[in-house]
This record gives sequence, structure tokens and C-alpha cells, in this order.
Amino acid sequence: MASVKIKFRTSTVKGGQGTIFYQVIHNRVARQVKTGYRIYESEWNGNLSEIVMPRFDETRKAYLSEIRDKVANDTRKFRRIMASLEYNGNPYTSDDVVSAFVSFNPQNSFFSFMEEVIANLIKLGKIRISETYTTSLNSFRRFSNDKDVPLDKIDSDMMQAYEAWLKTNGVSPNSSSFYMRNLRAVYNRAVEKELMPQRFPFKHVYTGVDKTVKRAVPLKTIRRIKEMDLSLNPSADFARDMFLFSFYTRGMSLVDMAYLKKKDLANGILSYRRRKTGQQLLIRWEKPMQEIVDKYDTGSSIYLLPIIKPHSKKNERTQYIYAGHNINRNLKSIGRNLGLSLPLTMYVARHSWASAARSKNVPLSVISEGMGHDSEATTRIYLASLDNMVIDRANSLILKSL
Repeated sequence: MASVKIKFRTSTVKGGQGTIFYQVIHNRVARQVKTGYRIYESEWNGNLSEIVMPRFDETRKAYLSEIRDKVANDTRKFRRIMASLEYNGNPYTSDDVVSAFVSFNPQNSFFSFMEEVIANLIKLGKIRISETYTTSLNSFRRFSNDKDVPLDKIDSDMMQAYEAWLKTNGVSPNSSSFYMRNLRAVYNRAVEKELMPQRFPFKHVYTGVDKTVKRAVPLKTIRRIKEMDLSLNPSADFARDMFLFSFYTRGMSLVDMAYLKKKDLANGILSYRRRKTGQQLLIRWEKPMQEIVDKYDTGSSIYLLPIIKPHSKKNERTQYIYAGHNINRNLKSIGRNLGLSLPLTMYVARHSWASAARSKNVPLSVISEGMGHDSEATTRIYLASLDNMVIDRANSLILKSL
């Protein structure tokens, strides 16, 4: 396979700026591609083939950062071109790589097109969707060994091979379907832009949603979690508190908890808008909720809970994601200590509230409204495992009577 190296040519004028260029090598034949990227010799690390950033000159640093990003983009273009030429299976030369680079259209590349879609989503503030698309793209990259796929090569055979690869690697049907639906959405965008004809490549792969396994725990387990002595383990104690707060607030999701502001609590009512659906929910403030809030000093923070902290070097989204990983890791440890048969996560709190409400004969419509579901059908998915458990227990009693 061809390779590309980043090179620097010094200026013929002493003290002048030199030029970055690329060297494409294939079958021992090298070709050069000039760029207009000009930097000083002191700003280039020849051993690492990379730009050296200044420590104090912010103006120069901004200029070099832009050059560095352009070089990174160019390098990705070269890799995609070479991967595409290899994928086609026909002989090619260094000149072919250079020619393709000069006339490169990123919209002909599935990876580039999906990256462009993700970048636009971020600009529109649709961070959550951009993250799910990024996760799906990364999975598809691993399947293709990071070899880019031309848009017109996406077909049913490839998607079925990808589905088989996911299954071989232990990915569940629901996760596989999640990846497929995201890739299909991006593929359909490319079709809408008339970048290729519609070939329905996802027609023969699974894109539905299976009923999830039971994720709820009974009220007696919630009590056991609440009564655990975690005073010697602050991280586990905090994770337990966030789990209980979610349960107390009708299964509030962690992302909504993270962005709760102090001003959202007024006159005994907690008001917030679900980030997933945009639906506004009102929750009567209860004593157990206040006990958790009082336990943590949030100081000058605008947020009600110490998930996002005001003086952190990380941005808010990164803080939330990092906190989520830590909380769920500690919850799983708590679950193992209690001997639970399912992994304890924040999502269990949401399912458990729904199941607890159902066990108290709360109408399905009320549970659905309380959880902020778009429809009762979604709530039924949460409660399906509860119904199955009742049926299974009945069947067990019948069999034991034989």
C-alpha cells in the first residue's frame, strides 16, 4: 500500500519561512505535493514530522494551529484516497494518488460525508445526536479497518457483512440496530443530496428494537441501597445518592439531573425540560430530594447538583460524560456487593420507578406522563419485563404442582 510523509523544505533565504510538502511513495516511486503552508525552521520537528507550537506568542500559535489542522485534514484525505484505490483492487501508481488528491471531493467518501454531517450537527447544537453518529462511525471504521468506503460502494452485501461482524464481536441486536439506523440516516442524506442513487443497502439487516431485558429492581432493593453504609467510600456514596435522586424524581435521567439549575426549584416545585424530548415536567419537591441536595456544597455553582462544576478545566458536556462513567462504575460495584443479578446503573433507577408505580396500581397513562414519555407504548417497553415476571412466577407454581 502507498504511504505519505510530511516533509519540510527550508527557505533559500536565511531566516525566511520554509514550506511544508508531502511525499507520496508507492512501489518505491516517490512523488511530491507542494502546499502553501509556510513556517519557520524553528517551528518544525524533523524527527516527529510535526509543527512545534510556541509557548507565548498567541497570534503565531493560532496561525500554526490552523496549519496543523490543515495538514491533519490533508493526511486523512491521502489515507482515504489510498484506501479507496486499494479497495478497488486495480493497479495504481504514486501519480494516481497525487492526481486523486488534487481533485479530491470529500463528498464521494462515506467517512468524509459522515464527518461533515457530524460537524454540522455540532454547529446546530445537536451534541447528543452528533455523539451517537460518531459512535456509529467509529464502529464502522473498525469493521473496515479504517479503510474509507466510497459512497457508491455502500450496498446490501456490505451491510450484511458489517452486521455479521458486529454479531461475531459480541454486539447485541439492539446495539447493532442502533449503529445501522444511524448509518442509514446519513446514507439517506447523501441520497437526498443526489450524491448517489438509492440502493436500499439496509433492507436486509435488522433495524428494529427488541424488548430489553429486565432492568428494574424491587422497592426492597431500593431500601437496601439506601441503607448501605458507604461513609468510607465517597465515590460510591455519591453514586448511590445520584441513583436515589433519580428514583425520587420519577426516574429522571442523569443528563437532566446534571443540567438542573438552582432556579429550577421554586415554591416547592422542581421544573425542568427533558433534553431528550423537550417536554417540560413538574415534580413536587419532597424531603428525600432535599436531603441529598443539602449533603453537597455547590457553592457559587448555578447547578443544583455537583455533577457539573463551575471551575473545572473540562467543558460541561465532558464533565457530564465523565461523571456518568464514574457513577455507573460505582453503582455496578454496589450491585455486586448486594448480590444483584443485573448490573446496577442509573438506567435501573428509571425502570425501577416505573415498575414500583405499576406495582402500586398507578395507571399506565399516569406513569407515562410522570416519566415524560412521548407515548404509552414507550412506557409499556419499560414495564413488559414486570408482566413477564408475574407470568413466569405463575408458570413456576403450576409446574411445581405437577
